[in-house]
Amino acid sequence: MTRRDFLLYSSALTATSLNANLLQNDDIFLSQLEHKSLISMNKKLTKVKHHVGYANFNLISYDDVLKVAKLNSKIGAFNFNELALIDKLFNENPSKYGFFGERTCYNINNKINKKDVIKVPRTGHYIFKGTSTQDYKRIIGDIGNTLYLTSGVRNVMKQLNLYSNKLIKLNANITQASRDIAPPSHSFHTIGDFDIGKIGLGARNFTSAFARTDEFEAMKKLDYIEMRYTHNNSDGVRFEPWHVKII
Repeated sequence: MTRRDFLLYSSALTATSLNANLLQNDDIFLSQLEHKSLISMNKKLTKVKHHVGYANFNLISYDDVLKVAKLNSKIGAFNFNELALIDKLFNENPSKYGFFGERTCYNINNKINKKDVIKVPRTGHYIFKGTSTQDYKRIIGDIGNTLYLTSGVRNVMKQLNLYSNKLIKLNANITQASRDIAPPSHSFHTIGDFDIGKIGLGARNFTSAFARTDEFEAMKKLDYIEMRYTHNNSDGVRFEPWHVKII
């Protein structure tokens, strides 16, 4: 490598490093105390999920989560810092993190009545009666039983658990987390949307791999549903070909 090439290479590395640092500095992270509370809070949420069952956890309310935790010595009551973090993640405006989606729930203790939902066999998920159920059945009828429900109704606490998992995975980077999953008060799963996947594709149903399936190509031709999060959507969320928007 000549001296000129070396200098050009070094300059490129420096520029790349500066750009990477700039991007990292633009991201917002939870504080050290919040990060610690996030981990302990999410452990309790996960224990509540195991206690009440996976399907029931999709519907459980905030008050019931607190009650289950407090009455179960193996879980323990949520402490002040954990409750403060839950309140923050639910109530604050996520636009500061680059998420511009619509708020779908204003009540942290939102109740979902089992009379308003249907449990889909062999999925562990519920779906709302009415348009959601009708559209789901139409999709299966029009495309075939190679499709199935991968995620249906998610009340606030289920969405909080998923959001917290993402935050922990991203080392408390709330900017990055908000690009990957809706905050707990902004999920359309709380009011009607659902996710659909191809049998046999497994976890890849939640990646762009689903967009390369024949089933997705067939879904694009249906006029009674839409994709909630398209490429470069205005909400600031990643591309989600599996997420069905109820219209």
